[in-house]
Amino acid sequence: MAWSNFNTGTDPGGHGIFDFMHRDPQTYIPTFSGSLSTEAKKTLKIGNLVLPLSGGEVKNLMQGQTFWQILEEHDIPATIFKIPSNYPPVPTEQRTISGMGTPDLKGSYGISCCFTTDPDIPKGELSGGRVYEVFVIGNRVEAKLPGPTNTFKKDRPEALIDFQVYIDPNNAVAKVVLPDQEFILKEKEWSGWKKVQFGLMPTQSVSGICMFYLKEIRPHFKLYVSPINIDPAHPAQPISTPGSYAQELERVFGSFFTKGLPADTSALDNGVLDEGEFLEQDEMILREGERMFDFEFERFDSGLLFYYVSSTDQRQHMFWRLMDERHPGYDPQLASRYGNAVENIYVEADRFLDRVLQKIDKDTVLLAMSDHGFNPFRRAFNLNTWLFENGYHRLRNPWKQEAGDLFDNTDWSRTRAYGIGLNGLYLNQRGRERDGLVNAGADSENLIREIAAKLEQVVDPKTGERAILRAFVSKEVYHGSQIEHAPDIICGFNLGYRISWDSPLGKFPKNVFEDNKEKWSGDHMGAPEVIPGVLVTNRKVRAESPALYDLTATILDIFGIPKTKEMIGETIF
Repeated sequence: MAWSNFNTGTDPGGHGIFDFMHRDPQTYIPTFSGSLSTEAKKTLKIGNLVLPLSGGEVKNLMQGQTFWQILEEHDIPATIFKIPSNYPPVPTEQRTISGMGTPDLKGSYGISCCFTTDPDIPKGELSGGRVYEVFVIGNRVEAKLPGPTNTFKKDRPEALIDFQVYIDPNNAVAKVVLPDQEFILKEKEWSGWKKVQFGLMPTQSVSGICMFYLKEIRPHFKLYVSPINIDPAHPAQPISTPGSYAQELERVFGSFFTKGLPADTSALDNGVLDEGEFLEQDEMILREGERMFDFEFERFDSGLLFYYVSSTDQRQHMFWRLMDERHPGYDPQLASRYGNAVENIYVEADRFLDRVLQKIDKDTVLLAMSDHGFNPFRRAFNLNTWLFENGYHRLRNPWKQEAGDLFDNTDWSRTRAYGIGLNGLYLNQRGRERDGLVNAGADSENLIREIAAKLEQVVDPKTGERAILRAFVSKEVYHGSQIEHAPDIICGFNLGYRISWDSPLGKFPKNVFEDNKEKWSGDHMGAPEVIPGVLVTNRKVRAESPALYDLTATILDIFGIPKTKEMIGETIF
């Protein structure tokens, strides 16, 4: 949401991105807010084959013009490297490559695989990953690497690649054999990028890239395979403008991370990668990005260059617990080894910034900015459980409160409010929701204010602290044509608090509050005063409290371009 503010110079009421998840008011089911993929509407079925007669579509749901589109209208060149909330890239001839929001080849946020003989590791689907049981027979492992859904077949199976691993009987080394290549890995070694080709039908295949990491050979075999990224040389989905830009970068650098948030936080959360292995992976991401920045910076001579660093965000999410002794996940042993992970990435970011400062001249404007700050995520708040306990949400079978998900136990005929997403609360409004109960107008107004006031008074019995610092009434804080699609209330959490893991998906855990024991331990779902972002610039800032959309107006003003009528910001200089 914050990056969309920056991209368009509006707030969510203008660009229409209110949360990572929106909801379909006809089904009450969460939907991804950033983009929408649709398959071919016309197909021809021949036996088990489904042949598309028209093209599918991937659509960016962010509304409004971006600042680089406006710069293009005034013949000012821009290179926009992995800016979040730009998947698929908005139409432009500027050089852009998509960032956060870009899926893996399977169309997900990133699903990794672990192949292991360890009987103590749970097998099957995990959040953001899968664990497969394999067997070592004659020093050989047989396995299948899952790829995208094969939409050319009626039963829509996953495309699969057979591969083998041959284990050296004496040394900690193995050979991985794919259909068209083979390579040797030592224990604890990363493979670098490997191209994989998934056959869909005799004349159709799709290309991806992934990394293999041989975690352990003995006593238990453990092989990690990263999420399969879209291959920039042969992108299955649009990831750049012009389309040739991703291919140009691939020719210079070889394969590179294309998944929007490249570090595999789920693998660390699930224990598939440990802290050291996660940092190794993120270090590859950081260095790869630096090389690509240097390439673009070297040929940058006019216009605007934007570059995004993901590692400051990802490492704070995963390592906050190791610098916060109050966190439920604090581990003194791990803290002694990795407690400086967050500080270290800021040292790296400062070095990066210094390299830029050493090279720019006095006429170049530099803005170093973040979309938010960070704070600890110690305690989780179950919004839907709170609504249930306070009579705003009704269940058909209250004795099955903790069973199911996606509101499959909800009695919509008696429910007045529900939570979806990380900060959003909606009324079940007549004429808007499928089974709406609350009348629009005064009834809705009064209920919104009643719930907002009560939320701001909710106290965690364990800490005595308020969980929600500010419950914002959306129509009072947002501006623009998309307000009608906003949640009715936006929850701005207090320091140390965030929505729980289950509540956004229509679940009703037993308790309103619970400890966050996940490794994902830092977050930024708070009220703005709890998590202000950072702005560093080589020009004097005259604005007292600049917002992200003010930076958009500032960029246009630097080039002498007036802001559009939809933009709500002002120049900061």
